[in-house]
Amino acid sequence: MGTLRSFKHRNFKILFSANFLSNIGTWAQGVAQAWLILELTDSGTYLGIVTSLQFAPILFFSISGGKIADKFNKRKVLMLTNLTAGISALSVAALVLTENIKIWHVMFFAFMLGMGNAIDAPVRQSFNVEVVGKQDLPNAVGLNSTNFNVGRLIGPGLSGLLIAAYGTGVSFLFNGISYLFVILALISIRENELFIEPKKSSSTKIREAMEYVAARPDILAVMITVFFATSFGLNFNIFNTMMATQVFDKGAAEYGALGSILAVGSLSAAIISARLEKKRGPRFVMIGSMIFSAVLIISAVAPTYLIYSILLPIIGCVALLTFIGANTMVQLRTDSQIRGRVMGIYITVFLGGTPIVSPFIGLMTQEIGTRPTVAICGLISLLAAVITFAKFKDRGQEPDSFAIADVLEPTYENKKD
Repeated sequence: MGTLRSFKHRNFKILFSANFLSNIGTWAQGVAQAWLILELTDSGTYLGIVTSLQFAPILFFSISGGKIADKFNKRKVLMLTNLTAGISALSVAALVLTENIKIWHVMFFAFMLGMGNAIDAPVRQSFNVEVVGKQDLPNAVGLNSTNFNVGRLIGPGLSGLLIAAYGTGVSFLFNGISYLFVILALISIRENELFIEPKKSSSTKIREAMEYVAARPDILAVMITVFFATSFGLNFNIFNTMMATQVFDKGAAEYGALGSILAVGSLSAAIISARLEKKRGPRFVMIGSMIFSAVLIISAVAPTYLIYSILLPIIGCVALLTFIGANTMVQLRTDSQIRGRVMGIYITVFLGGTPIVSPFIGLMTQEIGTRPTVAICGLISLLAAVITFAKFKDRGQEPDSFAIADVLEPTYENKKD
């Protein structure tokens, strides 16, 4: 079974198939949304603002989503979040196809999508363990990443062609319909086949998760590294859009192709990661972030569209290997009864900087140019990884698992002293 062993679980197979279609739709909509914003405003600043609105709820509500994951039935919560995302996509599709779309509509539904994602992400991450069990979790994360990046490979290019032929509305329509298949898959899940560990405590306090992370140098180092890498380096919805249109003067098809080209590297990483299950530690994440940031800086000075395109798969491969390693490590090294809340913190760290940073990145592309903006973002990510590595290199290699009592109870005792 090897790299495909998670498929022995019926529930995983059902979700995998539905998510494949949904992932294609998600990436198709991402490309269409960026292009729609440029059609309506011709402004990189607005592109940053809409990105900020879409990710702002993650900053404020993902930790609460983690609390929900530890308290409620995850399958039912995921049905609601997918319904929210589907309504958002179909609403924009209807407005575009009837030629009634305004920029404020895009902003509103981007925020609505973000609200659903803020709850969905930590619930979905912690649900992975219940679907396949802890032993097969690293394999499932790798396969899900492969699924996600096959969608990333197909979605942007497909969307570019659809935009060129029919406009942006069809991409939103396709994505909205794809969520229906995910909801049907969740309905088909057999709950008696889920790996649900009995709760040792009924507590769902977020403060416990904060203290747990603060007491874990391995998890803390990874979260700091990921925050800077994603907030400043992982902004290709802005980077690719502005490089394609403003720097290289390309059209919709060439712009959409950049997303698919980036996905070639990400897909390669997802396949490779299934064979690197034992390499996922803090040191791996920090070094990976350094390499990712360095190649991003090089891409900022790419003289032609072709050379920029050649660099994108390298960036995508290194980035995904790094983030798969971070995600898996945090899940595996976190106690089951607090995992949802810790993953809520992780998702907040992973995506929460985007709503703060994106408007400034969009504005920078307008004021100082796209190339300097990409280079500065890469440099910030690189310096953060180097500094974190220097500070945590001797303290980040912790055992694979902790009990909550091993971390929290000593903390309480220290406070009493």
